[in-house]
Amino acid sequence: MFYISKLGWLLAQPSMLVIVLLLGGVILLATRFQRTARAALIGAALLVVVGGILPLSTWLILPLEDRFPRADLSGAPIDGIIVLGGAEEARVANGRHVHALNMAAERMTETMALAHRFPNAKVVFTGGSTNIVLGPAVEADAAASLLHDLGLEPDRLQVDRQARNTYENALYAKQLANPKPGERWLLVTSAWHMPRAIGLFRKAGFPVEAWPVDYRTAGSGDVFVPFYSPSEGLRRLDTAVREWAGLFVSWLTGQSKSILPKP
Repeated sequence: MFYISKLGWLLAQPSMLVIVLLLGGVILLATRFQRTARAALIGAALLVVVGGILPLSTWLILPLEDRFPRADLSGAPIDGIIVLGGAEEARVANGRHVHALNMAAERMTETMALAHRFPNAKVVFTGGSTNIVLGPAVEADAAASLLHDLGLEPDRLQVDRQARNTYENALYAKQLANPKPGERWLLVTSAWHMPRAIGLFRKAGFPVEAWPVDYRTAGSGDVFVPFYSPSEGLRRLDTAVREWAGLFVSWLTGQSKSILPKP
């Protein structure tokens, strides 16, 4: 299922669809299917304009980012922090022997902020290797090195090196954390990813509280803001479409109880 989802998404993402339509249109121009060729080229242009410049991706990602507010940290103390992989450029870190983070870097910085705020809380990082073509580079190894260098005590950190997707994140994190009744565990992941992650953790029997990070929008006012770089708009569109598709597939396969989990 992991390989099917990876290959399926490679072909289905909107940015790849632009390339397919362009190539198909150019190839068909040399045949008698002139009308089909023109339709493919027009479709590619429309997708670049609507998906890359107009705020379509913002309309899709905002409901996901706004779904789960941050947990109320007053009251009972926090017993543990779960952080999902995805912020590490593990292959770059491994090849260059440096710390390398991507746009989701707040997953790591917010985890450290929470760890300092709650010095008795355990920290569980879950993330293995998601590469299917390039050599294996394990997210957990890169993350552990970074967290240690940022001051997290080694005895507070547990890492899962096996999980390749969010479904496995939930299963392996629960095994490592072994949460007790009444304990409070925060889940740190990107705000747009939080609904799917919460649904999968709930189905796995691990009650967690949301601590969303890595917002891609500033709020509802962004619904009127176009993109000045089509590549940025298409990148966000890829992210939003992948999350909505992931929510549907998780519900369809029984890994989550609802398409769009509620707080």
